[in-house]
Amino acid sequence: MKVEILAASLEDKPLIQRMMELYLYDFSAFDHSDLDAHGCFGYPYLDHYWVEEGRHPFLVRVDGKLAGFVLVNQQTRLPGNEWSVAEFFILRKYRRRGIGKRVAQFIFDQFRGKWEVAEIDSNSDARSFWKAAIGEYTGGTYEEVVLEDERWKGPVQFFDNTIGYT
Repeated sequence: MKVEILAASLEDKPLIQRMMELYLYDFSAFDHSDLDAHGCFGYPYLDHYWVEEGRHPFLVRVDGKLAGFVLVNQQTRLPGNEWSVAEFFILRKYRRRGIGKRVAQFIFDQFRGKWEVAEIDSNSDARSFWKAAIGEYTGGTYEEVVLEDERWKGPVQFFDNTIGYT
């Protein structure tokens, strides 16, 4: 199985936009969001990934087929952190096959610094996935806090990959 993680070009934006609707549909079980008048969930920040510094969109392909996306930015919740996984989506067909961990670890390796990953508290699958992926990447050397403020309610794992995990 060949997994590719590619920086998304502006021409790739419609692909991410369509997959974003699938992602937001899955996510609606946790954030209770509704469709808009046009039948879309919508993601107001997507355009920013091609015009703002510090934002990086990626496509994921498995054996040449679209399998997901990752959005990385510098909109962190914890002081001193530099990088955040803003959105991470792997199609259900490809889940629980080690692909997500490979993608996460590749993404971490692209940007050295202080990372954080936040999950909605009720999303137990995401919490388990990120603890396992980050734990494997860091050899268990990461920390977690639970935030309860106006910006975020839920767990945030954080680590510094400038200290040579991989």
